[in-house]
Amino acid sequence: MSKYLIDKATLIDWLGDELELAVLDIRPAEDVGYASPLFATNLPAARLDVELDRFVPRRSVRTVLADGGDGNAEAAVSRLRQAGWTDIHFLEGGIPVWVEGGEELPTFDIPGVPFVTRVREEKKTPVTSAVELKALRDQGQDVIVLDTRTLAEYEKAHVPGAVGVPGAELLLRFQDLVPSAKTKVVVSCAGLPRAILGAQTLIDAGVANPVSYLDDGTRGWTDAGFELETGRTASYGEPSEEARQFALERGDSLSAKDGLTFIDRQTAERWNADPARTTYLLDVRTPEEFARASLPGSISSEGGQLLGVAYRTIAVRGARVVLIDDLLGSRARIVAHWLARRGFEIVILLHDFEAEKRAAA
Repeated sequence: MSKYLIDKATLIDWLGDELELAVLDIRPAEDVGYASPLFATNLPAARLDVELDRFVPRRSVRTVLADGGDGNAEAAVSRLRQAGWTDIHFLEGGIPVWVEGGEELPTFDIPGVPFVTRVREEKKTPVTSAVELKALRDQGQDVIVLDTRTLAEYEKAHVPGAVGVPGAELLLRFQDLVPSAKTKVVVSCAGLPRAILGAQTLIDAGVANPVSYLDDGTRGWTDAGFELETGRTASYGEPSEEARQFALERGDSLSAKDGLTFIDRQTAERWNADPARTTYLLDVRTPEEFARASLPGSISSEGGQLLGVAYRTIAVRGARVVLIDDLLGSRARIVAHWLARRGFEIVILLHDFEAEKRAAA
């Protein structure tokens, strides 16, 4: 028996302690689906050797690989130890043994649906059904649907007439898309999590509009017998000055009680170089903005995705998470508002990317 093997009971213990821990489900993405039973990062074995450094920045972090019971994890551990990973292990029997018995087990991250369900129950987030939305439109009511998924997901299929606005962009784009405070705003996604968090973000930020989420999102729309629309039919543009001012004011309201911590670039760089603690530098702006300008060592991590599926990026539990945004900080404030409630240690770094572009021109 390999000395790097751990059993199910050991992993349960590790999931309950306070030490840094990375857990990776190395099965193919099509086998994992939306989420691993562990709600751990999915990094398929075929990409493991090349990409593990991105997800687990320090090679001394206690790391567990879980496979499909096919021996891939044991082989990967052997290779990675030779490559310098000093505290890496594999789960005995992999995912099949983990789910065996059907008992409720701890998970690496908090599953999105239970979290947002608690948010909905606590905040009493208003809801609109597909039938009710259709009736509002048929009556000629002033109503807009904001789809908070990624634009790629939105493009595949969305409620007809919906505008694609990923979750972290809601405050920055809101004023340009919803200029009237009388417009009814219905927030949608594919199911529940991002729609509820999107709607509650707007409510917590104090927007004047009546806001609700679309019950069960696009799935609820089709279950009601209605057709979806495809293509990038409507999305946001560059924010106006009025929109930026609105985002500044509403962002301050959103995070008024959040106790946010802001750091400078030098602190972030020092933390990132710390050999004793893991730090993620996550740029929560749009992927297009990141491609135009970014800070060295940072990772493009679209804020709306972090809200619902943080485990896809943050593979080390107990790590420091630095959210990088422009000087307005609207996206970072939204992400921090929710991730801090899920137990993440969050700080914000605001950077003048526009000044860098002007200097380079």
